[in-house]
Amino acid sequence: MAQVLEFKLPDLGEGLTEAEIVRWLVEVGDVVAIDQPVVEVETAKAMVEVPCPYGGVVTARFGEEGTELPVGAPLLTVAVGASERASGSAASPSSSSSSSPSSSPSSGKGSGSGAESSGGSGNVLVGYGTGAPAARRRRIRPDRLDRAVAEARVSGAPVVEAQVVEAPVAEVLVAEAPVSDGPVPVVSPLVRRLARQHDIDLRRLAGSGPDGLILRADVDRAIRTAEETAAATARAAQAPDRSRAKSSTPSAAVAAAPNGAAAAVVAERIPLRGVRGAVADKLSRSRTEIPDATCWVDADATELMAVRAAMNAATGPSAGPKVSVLALLARICTAALARFPELNATVDTEAREIVRLPGVHLGFAAQTERGLVVPVVRDAHTRNAESIGAEIARLTELARTGKLSPAQLTGGTFTLNNYGVFGVDGSTPIINHPEAAMLGVGRIMPKPWVHQGELAVRQVVQLSLTFDHRVCDGGTAGGFLRYVADCVEQPAVLLRTL
Repeated sequence: MAQVLEFKLPDLGEGLTEAEIVRWLVEVGDVVAIDQPVVEVETAKAMVEVPCPYGGVVTARFGEEGTELPVGAPLLTVAVGASERASGSAASPSSSSSSSPSSSPSSGKGSGSGAESSGGSGNVLVGYGTGAPAARRRRIRPDRLDRAVAEARVSGAPVVEAQVVEAPVAEVLVAEAPVSDGPVPVVSPLVRRLARQHDIDLRRLAGSGPDGLILRADVDRAIRTAEETAAATARAAQAPDRSRAKSSTPSAAVAAAPNGAAAAVVAERIPLRGVRGAVADKLSRSRTEIPDATCWVDADATELMAVRAAMNAATGPSAGPKVSVLALLARICTAALARFPELNATVDTEAREIVRLPGVHLGFAAQTERGLVVPVVRDAHTRNAESIGAEIARLTELARTGKLSPAQLTGGTFTLNNYGVFGVDGSTPIINHPEAAMLGVGRIMPKPWVHQGELAVRQVVQLSLTFDHRVCDGGTAGGFLRYVADCVEQPAVLLRTL
């Protein structure tokens, strides 16, 4: 007998309480297998595909794309045990009863208990389930779907009442070829969100990227076109009003002015949610809780750049992957934190204690299309510059494609912020709560500099350190920053710690 089970948005970990639906991967009437991804959601930390712990026919979906749902809210309902009957399979009654879930009331109360009774894997993320292969998507004709749901009601099995979203369905049971109105060629979730916010139909856009990929520039162009069209329409509609206003009384003209002004200027409201909302919350908390201070120094990075060039030019057995400036600065940070462990700490406000951390998990700021993220290089204090550089490159690629997991974005103890890539010299970083310090690095550029008693053109960089004044005083922070600057100016200083 068919049983309709409700699948709720699972706890995605790391204290996340809500997620936004980015894209549905199934339609009402589709047949899904256990652990098959059914929806793509965006949390404050990452984009993840959520697998369904039940196998059966999708009977309802809750929430449109762009809707934000709290953890525990219904995602969809699945008629378990109805897929074989609805698709006309000739399974024997014994095999059907053995594969269907228990009809006890306790099996339909929640997604966790339902998963156990139906042979599902529970509320899990992709890669952590049973690993069952995803079946081909099948679509059930409405008459067979209604018959399966009706049988579940007659049998007395628990059924979750939900409004079924009407969707066009195919008359064939298994789609052997892609439908003509296939997925929109968009990779970036930022592009999809931007289009939703401005009511742009992506299916009407011709992408300028490779293989017709729709880029942000295409959506921006469509937005500008729509705004220009709306402005032209508004001007045309206001022209008769102006002519009538000239012949009307002054009081009538004054009364008409606010309406025209309101039509011409409309403030845009953008919800603070997703990555932007998480960044806003964390930075606000940092400014509220942490009494921070900033010190900075200019350093001659000419020798550091020469050492990097020599490393990357090496050939033969000593040759290796290219080492980035960020990797060298990260290695300098780990050496400085070994000398000044006060800055590799956090403050337990409830216990009124400073907690000095045993290992360095180095975060680095990365700007992506989804916004600012801070991937974390685990156990950076045990790595050399080459290993740190390889891990930074790997995490940067995951950040660019939006595939970072929540675990890769949390747990940092110190952050390195290279804002020089934006072409700026200096900044006063905001500490990444609950850490105790952040090192900021400006651009490296030729400047006049006194070198060995003579004026010369050298490669100069500005370093700034923002620190939590509760964990140390200015002397410790200044000593840390001076050591970093000495390593930048004289990379041989690092040989003492290698």
